[in-house]
Amino acid sequence: MEAIDRQILELLAKDGRMSYTDLGKATGLSTSAVHQRVKRLEQRGLILGYGATVNHAEIGLPLTAFIAIAPFDPSQPDDTPERLEDLPEIESCWSVAGEESYVIKVRSHSPSELEELLARIRAAANVSTRTTIVLSTYYENRPVTG
Repeated sequence: MEAIDRQILELLAKDGRMSYTDLGKATGLSTSAVHQRVKRLEQRGLILGYGATVNHAEIGLPLTAFIAIAPFDPSQPDDTPERLEDLPEIESCWSVAGEESYVIKVRSHSPSELEELLARIRAAANVSTRTTIVLSTYYENRPVTG
């Protein structure tokens, strides 16, 4: 990847709303050249989308937890992500190596709602869970540099 493309990615990772004009000023390119490069980065799949960073506590979801999931019967089909995709509390799902098969990140209103969600996850996917509740978040979704 060209250094200028990496610079554009870094700038957009920090501020996804940065205008083509501002990107051009920061990179030394014309607005149209930046626009073409951004479109190519999107087409190549290097830019997957743009989004807002939400203050979850302020919208009533102050509790964040990571839930490690292991199947009760590893010989059964591995369809856990499909079984859980309709649970809106699940923000992210990662396939992982280790004792567990997946780690999911969830947001909840309260510990009692998290407890209820855990029961729904276990029932829907026929899995065991190990939960870690987040106490504080110092940084999240940091832009990748270098």
